[in-house]
Amino acid sequence: MSTKKKSAAEGKASDQVKEEARQVKIILVDDHPIVRQGIRQIIESEKCFSVCAEASSASEAMKLVGEHLPDLAIIDITLTGSISGIDLVKSLKDRYPQVLSLVLSMHDESIFAERAIRSGARGYLMKEVAPKNIIDAIRKIMDGSLYLSEETSGRIIDKLVHGTSEGDATSVDCLSDREFEIFQLIGRGFSTKEIASKLNLSIFTIESHKRNIKEKMKLRDSAEVLKHAIQWVLMQKQ
Repeated sequence: MSTKKKSAAEGKASDQVKEEARQVKIILVDDHPIVRQGIRQIIESEKCFSVCAEASSASEAMKLVGEHLPDLAIIDITLTGSISGIDLVKSLKDRYPQVLSLVLSMHDESIFAERAIRSGARGYLMKEVAPKNIIDAIRKIMDGSLYLSEETSGRIIDKLVHGTSEGDATSVDCLSDREFEIFQLIGRGFSTKEIASKLNLSIFTIESHKRNIKEKMKLRDSAEVLKHAIQWVLMQKQ
């Protein structure tokens, strides 16, 4: 090989190494393999992003994060097992603070985004968004910024500046993330059995969470829990 060709080959190899070094390593945490496949295709359409691991549960995700040390975790709220996506965000922040989190979920941003950000997520996206938004969110987060819709950003800022005057807000804020998730599903009309199936939890566990909700919100019985949950969900839609 001539000196010129050798130099060109070495330069190309060097550029490839640099490009790989610049890649953002991402772990996908979602309990639906087909959804993970679709998100992977979107992410890997960009040369500077690569999916290094996939998980369906929080415990599996924590193990894989320890092995791969990704730059970013893209996490759904509802996962296989007893630990929610928001709880996973908290665990990652505590144990791997260098790993940033983006919540990508079917759950309404107006209901869950603030909790996700308080837990340590750097952004919140709903799954119905265009693929371009996912790429934009990753770039913005990796640049050190938060990624939220303008409406949600405005609401959070307004709440920080003016506080909240909503009667149920304080009660709802006292719930754990899993209790809050169950509370809003109750308000949307799901039965205990349906909630258990949706969250991959036992009926006994859901009933236990419902009792905790009742006690924390100082409600008399299940009928009052249902009434308050429906009112709260309707209030969020206004």
